[in-house]
Amino acid sequence: MTTTAELAPFRFFDLKVVRTRRLGPSMVRVTFGGEDLKAFAAGGRDQSLSLFLPHPGQEAPVVPVPEDGDLYAALGAWRAMPEDVRAVMRSYTVREQRLQPAEVDIDFAVHADGGPACRWALQAASGHRVTVLGPAVADNTAVRCRPPEDTDWVLIWADETALPAAAAILEWLPAGMRARVWLEVQHAEDRQDVRTEADAHVTWLVRDEGAPSSLEAVSRAELPEGTGYAWIAGESGSVKALRRHLVRERELDRRRVTFVGYWRRGVSEDGLREQAEAGVPDEAASEADDM
Repeated sequence: MTTTAELAPFRFFDLKVVRTRRLGPSMVRVTFGGEDLKAFAAGGRDQSLSLFLPHPGQEAPVVPVPEDGDLYAALGAWRAMPEDVRAVMRSYTVREQRLQPAEVDIDFAVHADGGPACRWALQAASGHRVTVLGPAVADNTAVRCRPPEDTDWVLIWADETALPAAAAILEWLPAGMRARVWLEVQHAEDRQDVRTEADAHVTWLVRDEGAPSSLEAVSRAELPEGTGYAWIAGESGSVKALRRHLVRERELDRRRVTFVGYWRRGVSEDGLREQAEAGVPDEAASEADDM
């Protein structure tokens, strides 16, 4: 039977920056608005989208959007354009969507030697234009965090690139759900107030303070009894190691582990996309195939 999620439509949305706010040394929140948001429907949790950004000197991102809404044709035309003309595309998480007023928050992990999206976020100002390829229905395939109904407890690990998704998942978890959470950041000031009604034990791993590695922290922990579910996202190497530990040593059913390599140390997102298009398997995903 075909599900609603499998048929979930995605479309392009033209948005403008409403305001920005610095959340810490490594995070900037950009709030977007626009008439198109009336048709935008984020599914919460780790809802992802494709963000198209202009190059310096461009008033708006260059994205060839066909009138018939053919997304495959649009993306094909975008890829065929010169790299210095076509919009810069990056994947991000919807941190929060509000209906009154119609706004969407996206949190950007930033650092001094960051790429084009990082530089754009640091300079973003009211009125700046972007294009988003995102969901038009809330139950869509770009939401990956889906604990089975029989889940007794949840494990979450995220570095700063996945922190917006982890925070949104924690807000979504039902009241009383047991959760063990590890959030890895560079600076103590990068820690955020996390809202949740779940019975959550949150541990911040601050690299500047000499925190143990993600694998060390999780492997030392006593996990709850019952049937668990894990969501781990961030640097691909760390995700791979954690998933292997949970499946092989903790004997967590691999079908109950959602894992996403948001980035890979030493490789840009453009590089990852080029590898994917060339058929080179993702490091974390290939590990899953071996189990």
